[in-house]
Amino acid sequence: MSNESNKNVKNDVFSSVEETVEKQVKSAEKSFPNYQTSVTSLQQEYTEAFQNIVDSTIALQREFANKTGINTALPEATENAVNKTNEQINKVQDVQNKIALATIDATRQNIKTFNENAKAFAELNKGVLQSWLTAFTPKY
Repeated sequence: MSNESNKNVKNDVFSSVEETVEKQVKSAEKSFPNYQTSVTSLQQEYTEAFQNIVDSTIALQREFANKTGINTALPEATENAVNKTNEQINKVQDVQNKIALATIDATRQNIKTFNENAKAFAELNKGVLQSWLTAFTPKY
């Protein structure tokens, strides 16, 4: 007996589409952890590279200023303005992060709600289809 005869194989378009979609979904699900790891790693590398560039640039400029005798003293008013600006930037970034996370969560909830309602919608459509079939099926 062949392997095909051991399976309950349906040779229709719907079974073929179901099988294809199921394989694609499983394949996508397998890749999610890899993407998450890669994105996290990329973010960490980017952050580290940015920090290294800033640190190196400041160290070079500081050394140049020290060796050439350039006065790098910062007036208190300027330092206060920089600190306040930095605080405001941090607040804006915090709000942006919260908005982004809330948007992602809302999208996830919407998809979850859609998934929960999809079966009910399919059942409703099935009922409508059945009533059409009953109305248009000749009775002998």
